[in-house]
Amino acid sequence: MLNIKPPDAAIRIIRALEASGHRALLAGGCVRDALLGHEPKDWDIATDAAPEAVQGLFPKTVAVGAQFGVVLVRVGGQEFEVARFREDGPYGDGRHPDSVRPSDEKGDARRRDFTINGMFYDVSNDQLLDYVGGRRDLDEGIIRAIGEPDSRFREDHLRMMRAVRFSARFGFAIEAATASSIEAHAELIGKISPERIRDELTIILTQANSDIAFAALDSTGLLGHVLPEVAAMRGVAQPPEFHPEGDVWTHVLAMLRIKKRSASPTLAWGILLHDVGKPPTYTETDRIRFNGHDKAGAAMSDAICARLRMPKARAARIRELVANHMRFMHVEKMREARLKRFLREPYFEELLELHRVDCLASHGNLRTHEFCTRKLGEIREEALRPPRLLDGRDLMAMGYPAGPKLGEILFALEDEQLEGRISTGEEAREFARRHYPLPGGC
Repeated sequence: MLNIKPPDAAIRIIRALEASGHRALLAGGCVRDALLGHEPKDWDIATDAAPEAVQGLFPKTVAVGAQFGVVLVRVGGQEFEVARFREDGPYGDGRHPDSVRPSDEKGDARRRDFTINGMFYDVSNDQLLDYVGGRRDLDEGIIRAIGEPDSRFREDHLRMMRAVRFSARFGFAIEAATASSIEAHAELIGKISPERIRDELTIILTQANSDIAFAALDSTGLLGHVLPEVAAMRGVAQPPEFHPEGDVWTHVLAMLRIKKRSASPTLAWGILLHDVGKPPTYTETDRIRFNGHDKAGAAMSDAICARLRMPKARAARIRELVANHMRFMHVEKMREARLKRFLREPYFEELLELHRVDCLASHGNLRTHEFCTRKLGEIREEALRPPRLLDGRDLMAMGYPAGPKLGEILFALEDEQLEGRISTGEEAREFARRHYPLPGGC
């Protein structure tokens, strides 16, 4: 008994296909995860039925990959990918086959990437179907390319990054020939679309053991091709009084190791890139310094996100984290108004967590983190974001002309509110008259 328990809806699809005379098996990652005792994210089904036959059996379907024989079947409020057994033709673009042809389950297994992803499960007979040695490698903790590694990576270059991802995720070793092939073909990763590189990196950053994955990306040579600015951190020394852990790359890997598994994509990218400006700003005077590395890093973050075609909102948030991560060194000396504005920034929660991890991965002093956390607990929401006492219309009613000056006055009024020096509309008017005389002396 293998103790693989797919959802009832998946079993219903398999039973319907079998009742129509077709072969239908659970395939790939769901079989791997179930054997490892993990809950599969998706339950994919492989079959000898043509897409038209699948669509004829179920009322709710979408042909999501007609050229590859893939149909999305919706049963009981759940969606399942049902794909025809196939063999792939040549891969002209290094990512997708130029053509496919129907096959049986053995041929379908041989076209897949790694042995642990090439197994099938026959639900009706409670039987594992392993034509590529996947169960052996799963038991031994090995990531091994199916067949000849060079061929697998020349077909689909992204498989090299996937090998690293699976290795780190499961704590498996990459088999020697597979690892050597990745190193030999690392430069091919540059032919993959920026969007696919971005998505693969984001998955790696937000999964467990992302530090191990990035160390492997570096050692295999892949990192230098996908994120050369990050690879440049290796060997860049830091002042030992602040960074006893070692160079910039060692520091970043330590942060990736410490970060919480629930870290958002923007926080994870912020951690990876927060010190990306250090290599180009490295100087030695009285000690090692990286003057302006936050500003330089923010510009580099913009360039990296643009190159990877990061969604604009996500790119903007990552930039804010990189640009502002050094502001904590001044936080205890900030005026009340400036501190409150900092604490209420929309990115502050993630920035504070980045700061915590930054400290833990270096000197270990959490004083400023604790100061900010305490202040957030002490300051009431209405004191952090007080309602305006006056607006632009009020100022114009007092005789101030429309224009940029109104914004300057409103900012100064909010400053006074945040400092606790004014709290009423009349006090605000008096402040404005005293500090911003009306034109003509009125």
